[in-house]
Amino acid sequence: MTGEVMAEIDRLLKKLVKVKGSDLHLSSSCPPFLRVNGRMHTIKNEESVEAERVERLLREILPPFNKEGFNKNSDTDFAYEIPSLGRFRVNLFRDRRGIGGVFRLIPEKIFTAEELNLPQALLDFCQLSKGLILITGPTGSGKSTTLCALIDLINRTRHEHIITIEDPIEFVHENKKCLINQREIHCHTASFKTALRAALREDPDILLIGEMRDLETIEMAIETAETGHLVFGTVHTNTAASTMDRIIDQFPADKQNQIRQMLADSLKGIVSQTLIKRRDGTGRIAAMEILVVNAAVSNLLRQGKTHQIMSIMQTSSKQGMQLLNKVLLELVVNREVSPEAAYTKAVQKEDFISDLSRAGIELDPVCQREMFLFDATQQ
Repeated sequence: MTGEVMAEIDRLLKKLVKVKGSDLHLSSSCPPFLRVNGRMHTIKNEESVEAERVERLLREILPPFNKEGFNKNSDTDFAYEIPSLGRFRVNLFRDRRGIGGVFRLIPEKIFTAEELNLPQALLDFCQLSKGLILITGPTGSGKSTTLCALIDLINRTRHEHIITIEDPIEFVHENKKCLINQREIHCHTASFKTALRAALREDPDILLIGEMRDLETIEMAIETAETGHLVFGTVHTNTAASTMDRIIDQFPADKQNQIRQMLADSLKGIVSQTLIKRRDGTGRIAAMEILVVNAAVSNLLRQGKTHQIMSIMQTSSKQGMQLLNKVLLELVVNREVSPEAAYTKAVQKEDFISDLSRAGIELDPVCQREMFLFDATQQ
């Protein structure tokens, strides 16, 4: 790879780090974009990059074992590292203009559970000996950072064998009290399900599955949790109840009841999180919905009555449960985020407006109308 090409990529990534952004976007025939505090911005004084140059820039850093997959599927994921600057999770893809790429900055520093001020319920999950813990939320919601902090907490406080299966490896963990083996899809193993099957012969106590993206991986994760291991995984869902429904619906109808029973026995908690821009513009803050699976939740799960779980969460705050709307309201009342920013992240939006009204807080009328019109187009 040429120094000129690498210097160009490195120069743009250094700008990303300098402005404390999260993502660099390169798209053919467009200027580079940066995502800063959740918003997209073009880079000042950067012109559009022609398709041929974007392809040359991105192909130069494409690892050999990803080239075949990219040529076949037109997208691929890998990690890219610049010494003394940082690691980046990279996705390459094709669109109508040509090749594009997204570079997600992976902070070198591992944020601890204490620094992130994680709720006690999450810390309690780290003391379990077995079970399934799911961290959910849309892309870019901070799932990886939360998972990293939980694994770090276990690494500092327990004496266990931890295996992580990631695509690609993001945060790098050094052994503290635990032995940690980190495996990367395509580099160290063929797939999540292949690595998960092999992990059962590698004497693990704790498994982290970077993404539960197919039926076989989901089923193996549940079975692994049932057989005496603590399993952490991620799913792209927005609420605790929808997470359970999404998992169950992945399976054929004649197997769903069995999976429901297995989940009722193995599932210990679900954390659904999102990131919101702070009111003072200094960054973003995580809002978390937390479900702690107790006997009542397990019974509803067995009976297929997941729609009733929200009512249990509303009355079980002493067990560490919290609904997203309540957390969002607290952030607004404490003036950490604006009502409008919180509204965009609320799942039950009409209920959230009622919650704001009871707290004596009103949305900006113009903004409220615009958001209602936008929500209507999404339904």
